[in-house]
Amino acid sequence: MSDRKKKILAAIVEQYIKTGEPIGSKSLLEYQPMPLSSATIRNEMAELASMGYLDQPHTSAGRVPSHKGYRYYVDNLMGSTELDEKMRKHIESAVSEKSGDAESLLSRAGEVLADLTNCAAVSTTSVGESAVIKRIEMVPMGTRTVMLVLLTSTGIIKSKICRADSEITASLGESFYNIISAALVGRPLCDINLAKMQTLAASVGSDAFAMLSLLAGVTELAHDAAQVDVRLDGQSNLLNYSELEQNAYELMEFLRKGEPLGNIVNLNKNDIDILIGKENRYKQLERSSVIMARYSINEQDGGTIGLIGPTRIDYAKLIPSVKYLTDLVGRILTKALEEN
Repeated sequence: MSDRKKKILAAIVEQYIKTGEPIGSKSLLEYQPMPLSSATIRNEMAELASMGYLDQPHTSAGRVPSHKGYRYYVDNLMGSTELDEKMRKHIESAVSEKSGDAESLLSRAGEVLADLTNCAAVSTTSVGESAVIKRIEMVPMGTRTVMLVLLTSTGIIKSKICRADSEITASLGESFYNIISAALVGRPLCDINLAKMQTLAASVGSDAFAMLSLLAGVTELAHDAAQVDVRLDGQSNLLNYSELEQNAYELMEFLRKGEPLGNIVNLNKNDIDILIGKENRYKQLERSSVIMARYSINEQDGGTIGLIGPTRIDYAKLIPSVKYLTDLVGRILTKALEEN
């Protein structure tokens, strides 16, 4: 592609992102003056269209970027951009260490991203397979009732009320913590199963039945903590874009279902991934773009934070916003775990 075509394509993409209206040669020159005639620009636009970088919605209309045009722009023309200080401070003040545990923090991050971008925001908890048990606490609530609290190496906290058929004595509590310390802390969540717990409970002799009630509760918590939780915020924002009106119902129904979103998130294997238009595997997203970034916790693979919007989203602004927010979440979770 010639430098002139690159300049024209970049200008068309940037103007269409701002206006959402097809671009003609005259409107392009008004947006970005060039030492070229309107006829020359029309010829270049026609060649870009024949190359697949531009589409023409109607015979008499101007041109709009195709998903191939957006991809070329993002990969070759957009350049790197940095968030300004005002935007960084806005994100940091909205998503802080005070947001709570990992799930609360991710919920807040999704809300902030949806408000910031006017798109739908997707966030997931960390990948369960990479998590190990960091701590298990037992909080007495009665002679036969306790609350079990499990903390993973990726910041996930799960809790449940556990009731035993016999009194939970101080001796039983001590045996519980000895088993937790010796056999469970530092073990992967996927290693925790009821058969293992039955073996551990049998080691305490006469208290085995009461111990099994507690360890069965730990098994449930470990199973819950290993599940990837997919969250969606701001999906109604997508109704504000005219280009998504044609399949608005199908898109809303698609986003309402957790499984497809989980499949999309699972595709995110890099620090940041961008899927534009028909690059998405689902037909409901062929008019949309998806930006996803991974966060890490203590250098371990974490979950994903991203957004779904129309293909004409402001990539130069939103990509660094998603990346900065994701990095911030990873730093907060890493610090929180170091303090526990």
